Amino acid sequence: MSKLFEPLVVKGFTLRNRIVFPPMQSGRADFDGSITSRLINFYVRRSTHIGLPIVEHAYVDLLGKIGPKQLGIYDDALISGYEKLAVALHGVGVPAVVQISHAGGVANKKVIRNQPAGPSSTGKIRMLETCELDNIAQQFAAAAKRAVTAGFDGVELHGAHGYLLNQFFSPLLNKRDDEYGGSLQKRMCFPLKVTQLVRQQLGANKLLLYRLGSDDLAPHGTHIEDAIVFAQKLVEAGVDILDVSGGMCGSNPKQFKHVKGYFISQAIAIKQNVNVPVIGVGGITEPNYANALVQEGKVDLVAVGRALWHDAQWAQKAITNL
Repeated sequence: MSKLFEPLVVKGFTLRNRIVFPPMQSGRADFDGSITSRLINFYVRRSTHIGLPIVEHAYVDLLGKIGPKQLGIYDDALISGYEKLAVALHGVGVPAVVQISHAGGVANKKVIRNQPAGPSSTGKIRMLETCELDNIAQQFAAAAKRAVTAGFDGVELHGAHGYLLNQFFSPLLNKRDDEYGGSLQKRMCFPLKVTQLVRQQLGANKLLLYRLGSDDLAPHGTHIEDAIVFAQKLVEAGVDILDVSGGMCGSNPKQFKHVKGYFISQAIAIKQNVNVPVIGVGGITEPNYANALVQEGKVDLVAVGRALWHDAQWAQKAITNL
């Protein structure tokens, strides 16, 4: 058996193999953020032979929405849809995990019908006040509670790709001079506060993942040395799996259009400094390459996004080809 198809047990949850379907907005939710049968079918089709699907980012607050048909988890009325999705995912043998997010300064002004707010003021973004940050942190915790109430096995915090938690971590966006900005230690404060509150809400027996924006790919942005320190702090705060991706550069930087494994070097560096499983991501489409990453101990899990998006049977085919 290839390493890619060996099981991995994390906190009592058995992932049947090392293939992860990462969170990718499908546009299959309803306009109020509720789960539809189309969205459930989308995930079930791609989850029958993988280890872990991470359901696409669900906004925890109406002001944190980035698209008109983005999945939401901001209200208890949405729980019933998540119950159906959890049952469907468990029915094909995978844990149910959903990514929860707040778009912050990149929220869609037309969608939220308000001025987007982030860590610092710019021409288009309003600075969040400290009291607002406390409220947003509680909204993340409430969203996590909704997920587990619905039968989900855990959540992933979206701290990458220029979303709010990533905005606070990055010196490119965070220009604050209070306890939440300035030094690396202060820029980590708000994401860590959210992580700790969500961990408390989940309890000890649920999975907490963090999608870490490990590198802004910009001269004055976050670099891997910062991300290593942050990763260690996240593990101390109770994160069970680190999902290592890009920072303000986004999930698919143009300069890496034809490069496979373009965030793997960051995942390797982080894996060498933490004691929890690490997901590697970035243009991974070939089963042999994915297997080699696990076989060589570079990462513990491999995220296959666009390949699974375009071919729901990618994993089944990989089984026969490896």
